[in-house]
Amino acid sequence: MFKKVCSVVLSALFLQAAAVPAFAAASAEKEAKRAEKVRTQLAKLGTGTDARIRVVLRDKSRLEGYVSHAGDSTFAVTDREGNTTTVGYGQVGQARGHNLSTGAKIAIGVGIGAAVTLIIFLIWLSSVD
Repeated sequence: MFKKVCSVVLSALFLQAAAVPAFAAASAEKEAKRAEKVRTQLAKLGTGTDARIRVVLRDKSRLEGYVSHAGDSTFAVTDREGNTTTVGYGQVGQARGHNLSTGAKIAIGVGIGAAVTLIIFLIWLSSVD
């Protein structure tokens, strides 16, 4: 009986030891996907003073400014005072861009134009009566 219990416990320990690297590999893969997601978001945002961004790093520190440089493994955020901080894509916890896309700007312009046209039309209708 003692041999059976020992063999079951030993088998369970071997299975656990085999499963730990699989969890570590899954975590590393998840980190790589997160870094790639941040990289594609920043590529869409672009660089320059119009590429405003707010970044929360994994250590809970915050950066706010514009993306002055975006490379393969790092990007640089320049704040209002001109201080530049280089950040690795893997260090980013959350990133938000503050600029609108061209399509959004066009949609806003069309909406404003339609509203002004509607107001002018309603004023004209009320003056015709």
